[in-house]
Amino acid sequence: MRFQTKGAGHRAVLVSSLSLLALSAGGAAQARSEEPSTAVDQVVITAARTILPASALPMTVDVVDNESLTQQVAISGSVIDAIATLSPSFSPTRQKLSGAGETLRGRSPLYAINGIPQSTPIRDGSRDGYTIDPFFVDRVELIYGSNALQGIGATGGVVNQVTVGPPKQDGVSGRVMAQTTVGNDLGDAVGGKLAGLVGWREGAFDATAGVAYESRGAFYDARGRRIGMDNTQGDVQDSKTLSLFGRFGWQIDPSTRLDIVANRFELKGDGDYVTVTGTAAAPTDGSRATRLPTTAYRGVVPGKPAQGRVETVSASLTDDDLYGGALTAQLFFNRSRDTFGGDRNATFQDTSIAPSGTLFDQSSNRSRKLGARASYERAVPGVEGLTATVGLDALNDRTEQLLIATGRAWVPPTKFQSLAPFIQGNYALLGGKLRLAGGVRFENVELKVDDFTTLAFYGSRKVAGGNPDFKATLANGGVVFEPAKGLRVYGSYAEGYTVPDVGRILRAINVANVDVDTYLAIEPIVSNNRELGAELKRGPFDASVAYFWSSSKLGQLLVKNAGGIFDVQRQRVAIEGLEVNVKARTPVPGLDLSAGYARLRGRTDTNADGKVDTDLDGANISPDRLNLAADYQTGKWALRVQMQSYLSRGMQSALVKDDFEGYTVADAFVRYQLPVGAVSLGVQNLFDKQYLTYYSDTTLPAKDKIYAGRGRTATLGWETRF
Repeated sequence: MRFQTKGAGHRAVLVSSLSLLALSAGGAAQARSEEPSTAVDQVVITAARTILPASALPMTVDVVDNESLTQQVAISGSVIDAIATLSPSFSPTRQKLSGAGETLRGRSPLYAINGIPQSTPIRDGSRDGYTIDPFFVDRVELIYGSNALQGIGATGGVVNQVTVGPPKQDGVSGRVMAQTTVGNDLGDAVGGKLAGLVGWREGAFDATAGVAYESRGAFYDARGRRIGMDNTQGDVQDSKTLSLFGRFGWQIDPSTRLDIVANRFELKGDGDYVTVTGTAAAPTDGSRATRLPTTAYRGVVPGKPAQGRVETVSASLTDDDLYGGALTAQLFFNRSRDTFGGDRNATFQDTSIAPSGTLFDQSSNRSRKLGARASYERAVPGVEGLTATVGLDALNDRTEQLLIATGRAWVPPTKFQSLAPFIQGNYALLGGKLRLAGGVRFENVELKVDDFTTLAFYGSRKVAGGNPDFKATLANGGVVFEPAKGLRVYGSYAEGYTVPDVGRILRAINVANVDVDTYLAIEPIVSNNRELGAELKRGPFDASVAYFWSSSKLGQLLVKNAGGIFDVQRQRVAIEGLEVNVKARTPVPGLDLSAGYARLRGRTDTNADGKVDTDLDGANISPDRLNLAADYQTGKWALRVQMQSYLSRGMQSALVKDDFEGYTVADAFVRYQLPVGAVSLGVQNLFDKQYLTYYSDTTLPAKDKIYAGRGRTATLGWETRF
């Protein structure tokens, strides 16, 4: 069992076609399950719109419940860091605002809030891990592997953040939290957070509103050196975050509910530090040759500091007793604006504007989504044991990337429209011991790009716009067999779908006479995932093992160009992996031990001969990992100690030939219940291990801009409910 503290997270399997339609954002099902979930079946029914138990579904899902999530956020400060710590096959984070290169099973996951996608696949700004404050997240559902019915982008899996539910009883309730964080320096490393949530319920109506504000200081490594800022992509250190949350519900009748959920999240860099890399005059400021990480000094950052803003509004209607089945319908609006830091990068230079090497610029991604989803599920009349789900998803996405200092378009306004009906069935045989599951999704996509001209760096090429469209039939199927109580084995096949980072491809066109309608590089990525798994839940043991392999004929790789900007290359990609997780209750009351291991290998085809021949590098696959943890609860005390060991890997056969040395870090958490509220202490990197982050250690061999990981960092917090 993964992600579990005592009485906390639970393990489940979920068929690849279950669509996270934000059902946890509202609905009668959620209203009935507001009590803390102790059975994963209850959670899956809410989040994945199915009336079936978890044991009926043949794919892997991990659920991080509120207790586990609270612990991890107290240690690391964010949802994405919590998930990356707990899941062995999730790559270690960059500890920056950008999540580029962070993968699940070697592929990009789809981040969602109540099922609403937060990604911008047309021009991936890689900020989708920071779109809501964790104070407003009740639990996180992590779905592994390619999954077409999650919508566009779920080739590696889905990270669905389920927000807090409505109040349980009539009257006023809420909670308040305050915390402070300190690093190796008690000056500019100090940060703080205040958050509050108030709920009201009266009869059929309820409302919840909250605000969270956080100020982060500078980060320091284990040697007491300030960690370099990523002034271009964005950093979470030296920043301020304001998050607003609201939820309004109406229980129309006993089976029908309307929910409106709104969230606004903004993270702004303060711009107080300038990153310095090694030079002949100052070799101590960062050097890859000596593995001395980049540092930062106080100074004025030119232009606007990097920042991100996301606004999401959804309306969900659920009826769990409509003609013998369950209906869920949702409308949503999502808008994001990501500003990146600026510089005089070679890519931005244009001698028609300023002399070469003198032109300063910075970019901003702007994306707007409008979507609708609906599904209906019920037992099929006249066919005992057969349950069917039918649905329809629609999405309209408009994205562009502007150079805001000069008013140029780096990526032209690009529209993406998708209409996708689907059907899914689950058939129980032999009294439910054997189940067959399968379904199909019909994806209809149109991309619209107007005529545009690329930047001078790419030759000021005139590109003819167009309306390329793609149609795909995406299938999935699986079998679940339960030969004995507590033992399950399953196998599944699922196809996932996404578009490549179209913006990167379009902006990098450097040849003449290109017509978008016939440009091969914007064809979609279809990945398939095959998985075999087994679970044992008997007595004090909860164990699971899964082996998977996935491939895509026309995949997507990030490759750095001469200007230091990542471009997209389309190549065949094949990935395989093994995941093992074990948890055991010990004879000592309240003490649980757990372990997790993941081994991943990936290769790509670099010479277009149809055969994979080169290993994936650190920007495209995570390292092997071993997780160990111990949880102990007694009386008013709760304690956790955990370790993550990222294993070394030789990369001389990879795209980027920069070996990974590996490192091991440990964290600790303790919580004590007070007469009023509870006080907690989370410590990240308990033994103050000095290391380089995986991403910067394996993807930038020709650059001295490398970042150390955070040294020992402590967060003291207090929280109470009323």
